[in-house]
Amino acid sequence: MVFTKFLSSVAGPVGELTLFTDEVDWEVEAAVVIGVTAYRVSAEDAWKHVAGITAAQDFSARDVQMRPVGTPQFSLGKSFPGFTPMGPALVTPDEFDDVNAIPVRCVINDVVVQESTTADLIFSVPQLIAYLSAVLPLLPGDVILTGTPAGVGLGRNPKKYLVAGDSVVTTVGDQTLHHTAIEIPTEES
Repeated sequence: MVFTKFLSSVAGPVGELTLFTDEVDWEVEAAVVIGVTAYRVSAEDAWKHVAGITAAQDFSARDVQMRPVGTPQFSLGKSFPGFTPMGPALVTPDEFDDVNAIPVRCVINDVVVQESTTADLIFSVPQLIAYLSAVLPLLPGDVILTGTPAGVGLGRNPKKYLVAGDSVVTTVGDQTLHHTAIEIPTEES
């Protein structure tokens, strides 16, 4: 499944996350930034088109994402302002010990909820770049969020979502993001 996120969802590596709904979930992801136009490239040549990798958090309002029933709205549920924090630095692929096994981790209130590497992705970074570039040119500055490991709130029993005051620490490689969940401001505030 492929979906896009709107630019207004992008945020910096440290800050507050406004909870626009009661079902905001977390998804740690490695973010791959394209450096050279990639159009119809093979998986074998994909890394040659990457400027670098950074940390990303793909916050998702599951109630918005999953409605109406039978017609999910992934782009809308994942594009609220601030729902795609990234950074703090762009790391070139050659700086990783194994660029195909980048560690990813999400910690909420000092509890590890997700931990894996990009080696466990269903589709590798080169496969993602080859697949997407077969349809459209990937341009310098385009960002691909690669996918998330098990441990999201939607997949828990019972389901768990962020609440005001939660601390979310996202780590990809050596890059760390930190966000504190806050309630949506009222007109009085």
